[in-house]
Amino acid sequence: MIPRVLSVAGSDPSGGAGVQADLKSIAAQGGYGMAVLTALTAQNTRGVRSVHVPPVGFLREQLDAVSDDVRLDAVKVGMLGSAAVAAEVADWLEKQDTLAVVDPVMVSTSGDRLLDPDAEEALRELLPRADLLTPNLHELALLARAPLATTWETALAQAMALSEETRSVVLLKGGHLPGDSSPDALVDAARPPDAQVDTVWGERVDTPHTHGTGCSLSSAMATRLAAGDDWDAALHRVKAWLHESLLHAHELHVGGGHGPVHHFHALWRGEGLPPEDR
Repeated sequence: MIPRVLSVAGSDPSGGAGVQADLKSIAAQGGYGMAVLTALTAQNTRGVRSVHVPPVGFLREQLDAVSDDVRLDAVKVGMLGSAAVAAEVADWLEKQDTLAVVDPVMVSTSGDRLLDPDAEEALRELLPRADLLTPNLHELALLARAPLATTWETALAQAMALSEETRSVVLLKGGHLPGDSSPDALVDAARPPDAQVDTVWGERVDTPHTHGTGCSLSSAMATRLAAGDDWDAALHRVKAWLHESLLHAHELHVGGGHGPVHHFHALWRGEGLPPEDR
């Protein structure tokens, strides 16, 4: 079965993040991607210039139009932008019987706040509806009501607290911690004590082209889980793919800032999907 995955997120006209990155990631992982736009952005590889949020009523029309017709195997939720948008998506998601991956876009990688307090509270109410949460370290600290983690052990403790509170699995991303390694971990407080953390270690890739890595990771996880991979297998597969996407990102030559990752590095080299997926 080809997984049918819906991205509910903002746009990036330069193609590296948002629904554009989601659709590329879904396709790279063997899924059929669809997209509902929560916001329109004017941005490029150097930064965001402005954001336009369409009427919430039209957002709901998009969501209903897709879900009334297509059997969704997974939904990835990204940028929401306002309290009204977050509440509408939460209400719609409550009525769906599908895997939900939520990337709680609250703080940029540089630490800039992207949501006002009302929108943050509405987003918090959405989180328990998710099967998987994929916050960056800044967002994890906010959601765990704790200072920004500077060590892997502290980040793990925050992820465990968030998993306990939301009853969702948390994908802890350690790429912005200091050091040469770049670990990721699935943290699930509902598992037996000796199986609550599954860590995948990896080497840090020295590249400035990291635009859209969070979007790409979350949508790729949604696709692999919808395809039938178990949690641990999905993380191992997706992390290996994203590592290679970062290694080959320089080949794209897109923009003068932080360029996008190379979602289709394997396909363009003639390798296609991993052998077990062919």
